[in-house]
Amino acid sequence: MFAPLAFFSFVSLEDRSLHGAYNRWHQLDHRPENLALPGVAWGDRWDIRPEYAEFSEGALAGEVDFAAMYWFREPVVESVAAWDALGEASFQWGRGPLIPGIRRPMLAFFRPVKGYAAPRALVAPDVLPFRPNRGIHLTVTRFAEPHSADTHAAHRREDRELIPALLEADAVAGAWTFSYSHPQRHSSLPFDETPVDPPGSLRIRLLYLEEDPATVTPELRAVEAGFAAAGERELSTPASTIIPWQDW
Repeated sequence: MFAPLAFFSFVSLEDRSLHGAYNRWHQLDHRPENLALPGVAWGDRWDIRPEYAEFSEGALAGEVDFAAMYWFREPVVESVAAWDALGEASFQWGRGPLIPGIRRPMLAFFRPVKGYAAPRALVAPDVLPFRPNRGIHLTVTRFAEPHSADTHAAHRREDRELIPALLEADAVAGAWTFSYSHPQRHSSLPFDETPVDPPGSLRIRLLYLEEDPATVTPELRAVEAGFAAAGERELSTPASTIIPWQDW
């Protein structure tokens, strides 16, 4: 596994008129600064467009406009410390990440569980994050008892049955799964006092897509409908890759 830790950020805009300004900041300032850090293996970001509402479900459906993630290299402690230091420096420069009109429903670190590459993609799972994609299908599931027998069985079905079935869809290049580790608490951002979820209580699945995510989603939902539901669905949605200057 090329990166032992990942960070996920879900962003909500108070007003869609902020869409262009936020995209420009993230794509031209924030993301390049982070990708230049030696400890950051890769980072990406996707747009959960308003027209995807009919394909989205879960407690966070309609509450997330963008999903971003970063992968961290070993040594993880030093890599995250340098990343945090950049966040504080950016605040002192007046360049974010505290931006008016932006709310972040999730800021958390996850442990990568396993990567899967469709045979036709020809690459190893570790290469998938670097491989161009048209977008992703993002699923976030909450498990009330993260280390129960039922949760274990759900993870087994996902690994051995569900994901192999999803990989048969022509537009799916591969998948990665992630298990919740701990929340981010950074000096440059405000945080409420909500209880901290236990490790493993959230599961994220990313499917890397080669076609329009909205076009692919009905097929993916049909595949998943053939398997017993597991946990509580927090979010299931397509999300598009952001093309600089075109999607602003």
